[in-house]
Amino acid sequence: MAKKISAKARAAARKQRDKWKTKRWYTIRAPRHPWDFKRIGETIGESDDHIVGRVYEMTQQEFDGNFSKMHVVMRFRVTECVGQDALTTFIGHHHQTDHTRRQIRRYRGKVDDVVDVVSTDGYLIRMKPLIITQQRIQTSVKQDMRTRTREIIVAFAAKSTYAQIQTALLDGKLEEEIEKGVKSIYPVRSLAIRKSQLLQDGVVPSDGPTLDEIHSKEQREAAEHKAKKAAALAAAMAEEEAEMSGEDADVSDEEEDASEEVAPAVEEAAPAAEPAEPAPEPASDAPDYSSMTVAELKELLKAAGKPVSGKKADLIARLHE
Repeated sequence: MAKKISAKARAAARKQRDKWKTKRWYTIRAPRHPWDFKRIGETIGESDDHIVGRVYEMTQQEFDGNFSKMHVVMRFRVTECVGQDALTTFIGHHHQTDHTRRQIRRYRGKVDDVVDVVSTDGYLIRMKPLIITQQRIQTSVKQDMRTRTREIIVAFAAKSTYAQIQTALLDGKLEEEIEKGVKSIYPVRSLAIRKSQLLQDGVVPSDGPTLDEIHSKEQREAAEHKAKKAAALAAAMAEEEAEMSGEDADVSDEEEDASEEVAPAVEEAAPAAEPAEPAPEPASDAPDYSSMTVAELKELLKAAGKPVSGKKADLIARLHE
């Protein structure tokens, strides 16, 4: 026996809302420092509470167009929603595993470490440097390189803000300083900060462009781009019309030239043509063969002993012979 559905359950089913209709799109923006709320992606959610806390990942190639950094994955966490904008904080980066594995080969030395540093604005960051040497090295040499790397990273972070550290991590400035410091100990094949992680937030700076200023700038750039596109389209259409009118003018000029060339030829050919001489009128006593039928013409040819094959004109010509 089928189970009966109560009226209350049916009413609740009718009132059930489609969750997709309640969702809306949010624009994910990079941090204010040092990227000025750059637009980096989009996400969908029902409310601000569902968006806050999400982690958005993208490669550095997608972020700034640097193809040599396509193996670097950047991570952003949504911390606040303002209208349709989801504001984020840079929480670290990491190199893709396959890229790191390709660097490590037999008969090469590997020096890695974990360094925790504090920036001038109070951010606690964990960095994981990785050094690959040309050949295998002794443990004491590794320890010297590891110590030198740690000193350089701590000294750099002690005089830099979190925004400056982010820039140095992504543009390779910090890696260059480390390489200069350790290459005197042993030749380096490759060096990278393979991973960074934000452990604790610090003081959020209040300077820099506001979100409203960024919106107005984006609207202005969109209007300029639209105007440039319309101008380019209008110029292309005008050029096409000019080419079409030029082709029509060329065709009309060619037709006029051709008519001017043909006209004198006709005038020259007209006097050369002499009036045709009138055909001699048949004698009055000659029979009119053209008014006869083919059968009558054949009878006359048979009587004259001539062939009777051919068309009517042939028969008439044969009778005139």
